[in-house]
Amino acid sequence: MDTKQRNRLLALLFSGVLMAAMDIAIVGPALPAIRDFFAVTDRTVAWVFTTYLLANLVGTPVMAKLSDRFGRRDIYVLDLLLFAAGSVIVATAGSLTAVLVGRGIQGFGAGGIFPVASAVIGDTFPPEKRGSALGLIGAVFGLAFIIGPILGGILLRYGWQMLFWGPLPLAIVLLLPAWKMLPTQGRDAAGRADWGGTITLGIFLLSLAYGLNQLDTEHLAESLRSPNVWPFLLFGLVLLPVLARIERRAEDPIIRPALFGTRQLRLADFLSFGAGVIEGGMVFIPALLVAAFGVSESKASFMLIPLVVTLVIGSPSFGKLLDLRGSRVVVTIGTALLTLGGVTLSFLPLTLPSFYLSGALIGLGLSALLGAPVRYIVINEAPVGDRAAAQALISLLTKIGQMVTGALVGAVATSLGGGVVGYQAAFRVLTVFAVLLFLAALRLKRQDEELSVLA
Repeated sequence: MDTKQRNRLLALLFSGVLMAAMDIAIVGPALPAIRDFFAVTDRTVAWVFTTYLLANLVGTPVMAKLSDRFGRRDIYVLDLLLFAAGSVIVATAGSLTAVLVGRGIQGFGAGGIFPVASAVIGDTFPPEKRGSALGLIGAVFGLAFIIGPILGGILLRYGWQMLFWGPLPLAIVLLLPAWKMLPTQGRDAAGRADWGGTITLGIFLLSLAYGLNQLDTEHLAESLRSPNVWPFLLFGLVLLPVLARIERRAEDPIIRPALFGTRQLRLADFLSFGAGVIEGGMVFIPALLVAAFGVSESKASFMLIPLVVTLVIGSPSFGKLLDLRGSRVVVTIGTALLTLGGVTLSFLPLTLPSFYLSGALIGLGLSALLGAPVRYIVINEAPVGDRAAAQALISLLTKIGQMVTGALVGAVATSLGGGVVGYQAAFRVLTVFAVLLFLAALRLKRQDEELSVLA
């Protein structure tokens, strides 16, 4: 594949990932309109968002594994078709139940788009070009955060259904080039499909996600005793060793134990989880800004734009640096920036200049974790036949980190009465975690060791 073909392929992958990422960011403005249209409560309509996330969580490992087994093209096209079908179901829904069914189908299909796209880059790009390609794909999520709410506000003027009709033309347009351009060959089946592991993993993820989603961080101790929380969290914990046992015995496990087999892969897993922990904490920054500066919630959200812009700029920039210097340098720089940003935000007196400085540092730091570097490590280290499954694993760990930190930050802040004192204390906890990520980064392979794996 020549450079021109790779660029066309990268544009295709970029568009697909942007479509899936935008669907998460764009739905926020529609929730009040959907609530009023179906005459339901705020708590009920929140399931429009939650259903998508739960289905996305399960779809990520399942679709990735299928792409390893049956080929990238067929599964990527299937993901696009599922996303398109779900969009039509939501846009034409006559009941909230139909909306939730459509959102589940959308989320399940979208779950495979990012890990499959990352695996395609590993399959088709030479090692010296992978960092730049992954960095460009990683910038999508920052763009979606900026563009999504704006586009959602525009489309909402023509009815909430337009938010779901809107992405449909792009999904359809991508089908033909995806069929023509993506690699078709899967690996030879290594045995029977791992249905037991797939079902167990799905139940584990749903149980864990539902339990964490139902936590009330303002009344954490009481919430943990709720029948909507502790049985699901306990069941998830019980299923974890069961899943490990099933995977060790499966002929073709959905999560192959070899994906934890090297120190480099285990460090990548920890860095992915940690990136999710830090990213999840960013949701609480607007609450800190409201308390510190007395601004409205909407203005506080707009004050996050510099953070997101640095993430968008940093992701492709660090991707290029990956190709030049390797993952250890990039991740070490990124985690150091995260630590400095956390110290500025949580230990120093909060002023507008110090906040914007901390936001820029955190945005750049996250771009060195959420974008290309960890995926670059996994592409180089994971068995070729399990590339998409390995990408899915780090996506899952990032999402689990996000869910865990939501409960952690809220609990710490609330225990200290909220406000500036409470939220800064919570961000100090995240800063300590950033230090642990920095120490982990120092244990990554040097570039010469990293390249020797590919020789």
